[in-house]
Amino acid sequence: MRARRSVRPVQALAGLLLAAALALTGCSSASDSGSSASDKGAAARGDAKAAAPGGAKDAGGAEATSGTRPRAPKLTASSIIRTASLTVQVKDVPKALDRARTTTESAGGYVGDETTSRDPEGREHTRVVLRVPVDRYDQVLADLQGTGKLIDRTAKAEDVTDQVVDVDSRVKSQRVSVARVRELMDRATRLSDVVALEGELSSREADLEALLAQQASLKDRTSMATITLSLSETPVKAAAKDDDPGFLDALAGGWHAFVTMLRWLAVAFGAVLPFAAVAVLLALAWLRLVRPRLPHRPATAPTTSALGPLPTTRPAPEATSPREEGRQD
Repeated sequence: MRARRSVRPVQALAGLLLAAALALTGCSSASDSGSSASDKGAAARGDAKAAAPGGAKDAGGAEATSGTRPRAPKLTASSIIRTASLTVQVKDVPKALDRARTTTESAGGYVGDETTSRDPEGREHTRVVLRVPVDRYDQVLADLQGTGKLIDRTAKAEDVTDQVVDVDSRVKSQRVSVARVRELMDRATRLSDVVALEGELSSREADLEALLAQQASLKDRTSMATITLSLSETPVKAAAKDDDPGFLDALAGGWHAFVTMLRWLAVAFGAVLPFAAVAVLLALAWLRLVRPRLPHRPATAPTTSALGPLPTTRPAPEATSPREEGRQD
């Protein structure tokens, strides 16, 4: 009787442990099935939102925080835009321009804008824009300075490394965004969704093209330096003259003075001639027309005094020769 009573508690305890294990297994399976069902539901809801008209914008906003966002490229060297301006005086502008072209093309560059003009004194001026690779920039600059007399030089360097990194990153992100919208278009079934996604795709492709143009411009300016070269002719100096005058110099100077005097006399005569002609005409009119008509003045009477009339002055006797004096004697 005691043996049977000791066996029953052990069997009861084993049964309880088995029941507890079965209960735990059922709970874990139920939790696993519930979590899988919730995950499937969330995925379905995400697909439904992506296929909706506003799904493209949600996808664009979600890609910014997703783990697939492209990383910024690592540059091994800085991106620098180099520009320079040179003003050089040369004896022969066309020859110096040909030399500058040869130097630029030999370095792997090319000639851009070119402008040629002449000043009032007839000297030629040329302005040309040269594009050369950055690694040959210093060499080409030194060669251009040696073409003549350097008048002015200006060199600038602009670091655009941050701008290049930002543009490259935005280009990659925009490409991923465009590809995502195209995938959504392939999965869309309603016409309204397709129309909305097409508009969104056009907008994002336009933004991508603008970024690509900016990227190409930065690449061109950082890989090719710009040099603006101004060439002008050297003014010709007048030959020094001998200061000591010679016989021919004196003769030429005298002749020049004589001709100058004659010229001034002719000018003075021409200036006085009208006045002289008028004076001559007035004199002739006075003598021929006015004077004969004037009344004659009466002869003056002899003056008298208390003693009688005063003697008038007699004319001096004429001088007689010695012979006439002898005759009179």
